[in-house]
Amino acid sequence: MNKNIIAVAVGALGFVLGLGFLGNAIKNRNKSENTISVTGLGTKQFISDLITWSGSFSKNNFDLKSAYDGLAQDRKVINDYLLSKGIKQSEIVFSSVDIQKQFRSYNDTNGNYVQGEFSGYNLTQTVSIESKEVGKIENLSRNITEIINRGIEFTSSSPSYFYTKLATVKQEMIASATKDAKERAEKIAENSGSSLGNLKKATMGVIQITAPNSNEDYSYGGTFNTSSKEKEASITIKLEYEVN
Repeated sequence: MNKNIIAVAVGALGFVLGLGFLGNAIKNRNKSENTISVTGLGTKQFISDLITWSGSFSKNNFDLKSAYDGLAQDRKVINDYLLSKGIKQSEIVFSSVDIQKQFRSYNDTNGNYVQGEFSGYNLTQTVSIESKEVGKIENLSRNITEIINRGIEFTSSSPSYFYTKLATVKQEMIASATKDAKERAEKIAENSGSSLGNLKKATMGVIQITAPNSNEDYSYGGTFNTSSKEKEASITIKLEYEVN
């Protein structure tokens, strides 16, 4: 009989403890679901303070030395021209010379492609400029026909624009996006008759840099526009708060 009483008591205690654990689990589950998740946006417009530009020039000749000498003469003309436009010598970088053998090709009577006789050497070199004088290099890239008019086969590329203080811009946008997200969360809680509790989680998106008022697509890994001097950067911050 005593054994039966003890068994009943132990069973009753287990039942009470089980109810307690179940109640805590339900309470904790409801507490974890009682949260607000919001996304804030931070944006900033700025103008690039660094520009890069490059162009290539070439020379053709049956004799390799003659082709190289001709290319060297063109290189000097280009270098002197850039210096005359106020470009610093330290900003002018010439690449190594690329040498390609050329062959005169044709299709035979059966329509088969035939690589014919040697037709000379083609030598190509690239000149690059990196400068913080954005306006000056922009004007240079637009008026490069002055080099072509001197008898040089020169091909100019489009300038690329960068910003050297991007780290500061990113910090400002993060602060702005965080403030925006918190204000949104506070407004949601206020409208529902609640108040914000502790911040549970914060997730930062990738920075997206595009041309202002453009239709450029954002990418998962981040977009970095280099074709526009004027830029607009944006970043998102997702915050998750407990609600009291």
